[in-house]
Amino acid sequence: MDEREDRFSLLKEKIIADIDLSRDVSDEEIKDIISDEITKMKKDSYISLKEASLLQRQLFFEVRRLGILEELISDPSVTEIMVNGTEAVFIEKDGRLLRWDKRFENIEKLKDVIQQIVAKSNRVVNEASPIVDARLENGSRVNVVMNPVALNGPILTIRRFPDDPIRMADLINFGSVTKEAVEFIRKLVISGYNIFVSGGTGSGKTTFLNAMSEFIPSDERVITIEDSAELQIKGVENLVRMETRNANVEGACSISIRDLIKSSLRMRPDRIVVGEIRDGAALDFLSAANTGHDGSLSTGHANSAKDMLTRIETMVLMAMDLPLSAIRRQIASAVDIIIHLGRLRDRTRKVLEICEITGMKDSEIMIEPIYRFIETGDRNGKKVEGILKKTGELKNIEKLQKKGFG
Repeated sequence: MDEREDRFSLLKEKIIADIDLSRDVSDEEIKDIISDEITKMKKDSYISLKEASLLQRQLFFEVRRLGILEELISDPSVTEIMVNGTEAVFIEKDGRLLRWDKRFENIEKLKDVIQQIVAKSNRVVNEASPIVDARLENGSRVNVVMNPVALNGPILTIRRFPDDPIRMADLINFGSVTKEAVEFIRKLVISGYNIFVSGGTGSGKTTFLNAMSEFIPSDERVITIEDSAELQIKGVENLVRMETRNANVEGACSISIRDLIKSSLRMRPDRIVVGEIRDGAALDFLSAANTGHDGSLSTGHANSAKDMLTRIETMVLMAMDLPLSAIRRQIASAVDIIIHLGRLRDRTRKVLEICEITGMKDSEIMIEPIYRFIETGDRNGKKVEGILKKTGELKNIEKLQKKGFG
């Protein structure tokens, strides 16, 4: 250990000893304690102003926040942080996957950071319950996988969201969707069409769902249900936000998406927004959408709009063993629109399909594309060019007409 590392360790021990753990200590108090300890150390050994400033910053991050990760969390250009035990840290920065030049010194420091994160989200993670989803104070999504499931040490994945939510106007400027398609989506949301947003991992489903929510009329009562609260719905005064809870150390008292959807139906919602459906909660969502809660929104993992229908069927079967024909009738009745997103080979995220569920025919759900992304070229092998082209017309226009849209 060199002189600087020795100073850091000694200061950290003294600072932790000075903190009154019996009460909630503010950031400013922590900073004052750090400053006082550095001043005391200066009396015994020379510390330059530059080193003192660096020590103060690093000590605050180590004691109060997320250690070496705080630098990444504070960088708005970093959208994903992937910690593979103590071996390596990878980041997604400006759309590119990179290996970071820092890593955790030992497994204890990594575990400390993980426990600090999950504790603030009222979660528990240990060998008995080694997988947990949580969130940071800034809304970033966190996933933790511990031993014995993770063979190369604790795995920590953080997906950072922008401080200011991305709006539809931003997505238009990014080229993710056209102005014409957004106007169409706006009318659908206002009119109360039940919409599913589908796509692969990292395709921007949550971002798009959040952007769509700006079209929800401000006088409606909206209930959001998520595994880890990420949605940042603005402009809706009568908003109720609910989040699942993992089982406690005895394996009891868990609260699932299914539980929350059932509870929400007794709360007089105009709309129910479910962040993501990945299991039997699909049955409860369909039931809610089929019992007068028009305008319900959710997302799911799928490779295409048509594949999303198959995924919903599978998820419903997780909840109850129903005849496939009955499940398909439920889906055809409950889901009006599927918006499918994708991440292209140039790493851009785009709306690839907007499809309407038009009903049933010969025991099959009928799905018709209204908009479809069509590639027109490939600029220098780096930039995919194309257009979200209108390929059909909405057939079920009853809800639009009720809202006064022609």
